[in-house]
Amino acid sequence: MIVCWLYGLVEPRSGKSFWREFSHLDSICFEKYLELFSQEYPDDLHIIQLDNGRLHTAKALEIPENVVWIFQPPYSPQINPIERLWKEIKKKLKWEIFSDLNQLRDSLKDILNDLTAQDITCVTFWTFLQEALFVANI
Repeated sequence: MIVCWLYGLVEPRSGKSFWREFSHLDSICFEKYLELFSQEYPDDLHIIQLDNGRLHTAKALEIPENVVWIFQPPYSPQINPIERLWKEIKKKLKWEIFSDLNQLRDSLKDILNDLTAQDITCVTFWTFLQEALFVANI
């Protein structure tokens, strides 16, 4: 059985996104994903909100210098912007039947390619995030 995992980050205010497919959902692939992300945006400091999944908390995980993590409280996916975007993406796949994994991959790639920055911002940039950035003067 072939399995793939899609790693994704979104920036709620600008609507920028960074997606990569990996063979496993583990700390090795996650570390590589962070490395690729860091290299794509080397001049910025990135604050990334994460859940407490094992791949995010592995002791041997090397975090790029321009990445800072904030862990959300346990069992609170509703406060993570990427979760809300996944929910919207899943709605588009809900009634589809795929004959194989490649068909699903192609459909998912089409959905992600069609997402505009405005689409991402509308789904992920909640009022509480806007208020927090305003208070922090960011």
